[in-house]
Amino acid sequence: MMTTRMDLTSRASRFLHCNLLKLIVLSYVLASTAPAPGLWIKDAAVVDLATSSGRVTITTPKLLLALLLLNAGLRAKLGRVGGIVRRPGMMLVGLAANLAVPLLFLTLMVPALRAWHNPDEAAVVLIGLALVTAMPIAGSSTGWAQAADGDMALSLGLVLGSTLLSPLTTPASLHVLGSIAPGHYGAELHRLAGSETGAFLAAWVLLPSLLGMAARFLLGEDRAEAVERRLRIVAPTTLLVLCYANASACLPEALGQPDWDFLGIILTFVGGLCISTFAAGYGVSRLVGADRGQRAALMFGLGMNNNGTGLVLASLALESHPLAMLPIIVYNLTQHLVAGGVDAILRRTHAD
Repeated sequence: MMTTRMDLTSRASRFLHCNLLKLIVLSYVLASTAPAPGLWIKDAAVVDLATSSGRVTITTPKLLLALLLLNAGLRAKLGRVGGIVRRPGMMLVGLAANLAVPLLFLTLMVPALRAWHNPDEAAVVLIGLALVTAMPIAGSSTGWAQAADGDMALSLGLVLGSTLLSPLTTPASLHVLGSIAPGHYGAELHRLAGSETGAFLAAWVLLPSLLGMAARFLLGEDRAEAVERRLRIVAPTTLLVLCYANASACLPEALGQPDWDFLGIILTFVGGLCISTFAAGYGVSRLVGADRGQRAALMFGLGMNNNGTGLVLASLALESHPLAMLPIIVYNLTQHLVAGGVDAILRRTHAD
């Protein structure tokens, strides 16, 4: 009976892994055609208490995000941390580039956004991509790096380092972009960068990640591997539910009466940013003399952001601007498409 259950879990895990991109697209189709369940998930409050210091509300998306990060922490193989500590230089260069390159890209693009004929549409693009660039590196980057025979110690170090620093770096990035954004849109980014964002990341990103790592340490590698095998379907399933729930708030409006030039500018900027960050990973790897495995880790690390966190934060902080989630949703799909292309190129060059 146990063997049958494990076989089912293993098959389900392989199916989710091999078809994740298709399933993300399907979640977006469902969000645009049947948004009601997604809106219920997005707005459902599991805990809603009035306290002396204010109201404490724990929503379903917050819990799903915590589950996603707890699972990521549990999968972090702690034995590789020693390798990171012994050679931190390349990881630190990667983390610095992960902060600097997207900020530089958006800074250079601000004049083009200011020239756009609809300031509100330009603001949606800027705020959405600001949230994308301010998020820590996606845990899924380690999966892509592993598939490309990348340096897993470096890949894990980039994810852990950006996650640990996120309560500080995310508000700082938003403040920087707020200082160059026009008018009240800059004020909106400064508001997003307030203390609540740092507290949100500490509570719902950093803490679950650390709890997952602590659980792996307490369980030991063998038992942790057994638990991880049973939970392999949790991360992709959670990500798909988050994508569906948050897309339900904006895709029906965006696709019901499509504004093609608005969608076009989103695709242009999202594609430009995504390609720029993957290219930056390649450029940094050449600059520091990285080998092929380190190059793969840097490219996927710099190119992929934790958009699940960005979606939840946007849904909470920008409820009155649901279309601000649209660039994040498009980026989530685009980064996996570009990652697939980069993986194919790395495999071909390795074969040669």
